[in-house]
Formats: sequence, C-alpha cells, structure tokens
Amino acid sequence: MTKRVKIKAKSTKRVAKSTKKATYRIRNWATYNASLVQRGSLTLWISDEVLANWHPVLEGPRPRGGQVLYSDRAVECLLMLKAVFRLPYRQTEGLGQGLLDLMGAGVRAPDYTTLCKRSAELSVDLGSSTNDRAKHIVLDSTGLKVYGEGEWKVRQHGYSKRRTWRKLHLSVDAATHSIQAVVLTVAGVLDATAGCELLEQTPGLIEQVSGDGGYDKRPFYDTCSQRGIDRIAVPPQHNARIWQHGNSAKKPLPRDQNLRRIRRVGRRRWKLEVGYHQRSLTETAMFRFKTIFGNHLSARTLSRQTTEVRIKCAALNRMTQLGLPESYRVA
Repeated sequence: MTKRVKIKAKSTKRVAKSTKKATYRIRNWATYNASLVQRGSLTLWISDEVLANWHPVLEGPRPRGGQVLYSDRAVECLLMLKAVFRLPYRQTEGLGQGLLDLMGAGVRAPDYTTLCKRSAELSVDLGSSTNDRAKHIVLDSTGLKVYGEGEWKVRQHGYSKRRTWRKLHLSVDAATHSIQAVVLTVAGVLDATAGCELLEQTPGLIEQVSGDGGYDKRPFYDTCSQRGIDRIAVPPQHNARIWQHGNSAKKPLPRDQNLRRIRRVGRRRWKLEVGYHQRSLTETAMFRFKTIFGNHLSARTLSRQTTEVRIKCAALNRMTQLGLPESYRVA
C-alpha cells in the first residue's frame, strides 16, 4: 500500500521591503546656522559699493527739471530686496527709502513705477563663482505659476479660471551648487531646446553635462559638441537606436557610446558609472528656490518675469555662497 505524501505549495507571499528612511546629520551646524542668520542681514543686500554707484556718472551737469537717473545696480538692489522679503513694488520703495535714511546715504530710492519699468530691460549678473576648473553641469526644469487658483480650492472644487505657467530651466554646478545659467520659457518649450541655450550661457569650461531623458535630442548633442563636451550623462530612450555605426570613419558619438554601454551592463549600472544621480542636485536647487521665493511669479510680461527669476537666482547664489550644510549618513 503506497503512502501518500502531501507536498506543500511554495508560498508566493512577497516580503515587504523596509521603508525606513536613512537618517542624516549636519556636520557643520554652527557655521551653517550662522549663514542662515546672515541671510536676513540688510548689509548683505545693500553694500557700500552699490551706494557709491547709486546714480550713473553724467558727462555734464544734470539739466534743470530733468528726471533723476538711477544706475542698474541701484534698481537691482531694490528688486533683490523685493524678492527676498516678498514685497510689492510700493512697499519695496518704502523699505528702500527707510533703509537709506537710517544709513545716512543721502540718496533717494527709485519709485515703484521706475522699478517696474526698468525691470523689463535690466541685465542681471547671477554672481556665480568663477574659476578655471572644468565644471560638472546638471540641467533640469520646473514650473512657476503666473495665473491660477490655490491648490486647495482646485482639489476641492476644481479650477474655474485659466491657469498659466512658465517653465524655469536651470544650469547648476554640481560642486558648488551655484546656478550658472537661467532660461525662462513658456510651458510648451522642450527641455532640449532650452538646454542648448543653457549651455551657451554657462561660463567657463564644462567637463560633463547630466540631464534626464528629455535632453536626448540631436540639437542638444550638437551644442555639447560645439562646447567641446565629451561626457554627456543623458539616458537614451528605451527604444533608442544607434545614430552612427562603428564602420563610420567619424568619431563615435557620446550618445551611441552610452547606448552601447547600457546594452552591455544595464541602465542602472551605467547611471552609477557616469555619476548620473548627481542630476538630483538641480532638483535640490529648485527646492531651495521655491521654498525661499515661492512657486509663483508676480510679473505679468515675459521680459519682466525673466528679470524676476534672474534676480531670485542671483539672491539664491549669494545665500549659498554664505554656507551650505555638510551632511553625513547615520543609518
């Protein structure tokens, strides 16, 4: 008589992965805390150099009854106060004049109309750190709201008014976290198109460029070639094909080299080899931007909106140059 043996079925229950997030601590808390306090100091935004060049130098005497002229540095100084402290134009004029009176500068602040008009054609220097080393540039974009209702109202009742967005494209130095170039476009512009302009505006030597799959376009690679950039950490699309095969006498394209390496070792390992994950540093810069200045624009024309975002990026660069946290992983 044969004995029946029961065979237990193999369990198909999945073991849940640990969802505990890693803990980080700041190594230089005292220095970083002092830099955060320094961000609110008014002497950081109004310097003696700006006061010395408050009015442009005229060749002859100012005509009687003529309009008072203000230098671009003076207008930029007031607009930076407006951005940092989130003030309307009229309150910006009042704050600026009050500070100038307390400092005994003996000059007048530009009125709110002058600030608004001059912002349309103002050239703003981002104040990014410059040196001779080759930089690793990371690129990305985010949205800034111009018109629209609050997120809570839209979630509860839907939107009843038109919503308009602008697309902010940033070029960030991975080593210093400083913003190197800024491009503001309408919402429909591709990342690769704006990325070409970002590379043209980025000063100095560029060793590597990292970006997401949105930059996997031929014009972007052509611009990188013109800038002499050989290391391009942009993942090709999953259905990508080789553009230039090996029997060609031309130099292999960086994109084709990336694609061949991905086919050989896999996409995950390729990202580790080329340092692709440093691309998240530009997302950190955008998080700082929206945390400090908000996710909306107060200007209504594209030219003034461009000046507004450049003013905010210049202020953000000045803040990051004061000090950044040095974190380390605990567990």
